[in-house]
Amino acid sequence: MTVWAHRRPIATGLVVALALAWQVAAARADQREDFLAGRARDCPRCDLAGENFKRRDLSGADLTGANLKDANLHDARLVGVRLGGADLTGANLNKANLSRADLRGVKARDAMLYGAILDGANGAGADLTNALMGTARLTRSDLSNASLDNVDLRKARLGETNLTGASLAAGAFDFAILRNARLDGAALTEARLIGAELIGASLVAADLTDANALGANLRSADLTRATLRRTSFRRANLYEAKLDAAIFDNTVMPDGTTMP
Repeated sequence: MTVWAHRRPIATGLVVALALAWQVAAARADQREDFLAGRARDCPRCDLAGENFKRRDLSGADLTGANLKDANLHDARLVGVRLGGADLTGANLNKANLSRADLRGVKARDAMLYGAILDGANGAGADLTNALMGTARLTRSDLSNASLDNVDLRKARLGETNLTGASLAAGAFDFAILRNARLDGAALTEARLIGAELIGASLVAADLTDANALGANLRSADLTRATLRRTSFRRANLYEAKLDAAIFDNTVMPDGTTMP
């Protein structure tokens, strides 16, 4: 009697736990089906990998932590959508509108965001390594401490964007607009800034080792304590740029001379 008295509560508790787990799984499955059918707008932590949401309006939806690997969100309306911690690896977000979206901690390696709108979006700590973001708009967005290595942001608009502490190694910013952008402490090693507009940008303590800023406009930019080893500023505009305590090492200046 004593042994069974102890075992019965344990067995009962296990059954209850399994029943609750089944109910949660069933509810999540129903939620997913309702979301896919358009009957629900929220689907946090749902498995939506490979699903097609082309041109769908998901504005304000809660997709926190969702699995959206390889999903098609081409031209989708995602204004204010909550995607914190979601997995968008390889997803197609070309021309999608992600204005004011919560993208904190998003995994979006190899994602396509050509022509996407991310104005005012919060992508702090996001992983956008290898992302294709040519002509994208990221005005006043937050990408602080984000990983953007080898990103393609050619002709993108990043005016007043916060890229503080971001990793932008080998990124392509040809003819991108970064007016008044914050790049303090950012890693721009081997980055391409050919013809980029960086008027008034803050690059305090940024690392531009081996970066190519050919023809870039850095008028009034702050390069205080920046690392400029083998950086090329050939034909660039450095008028009124701050270079206090910057590290020069075989740095190519606008007139083609090298210093020191």
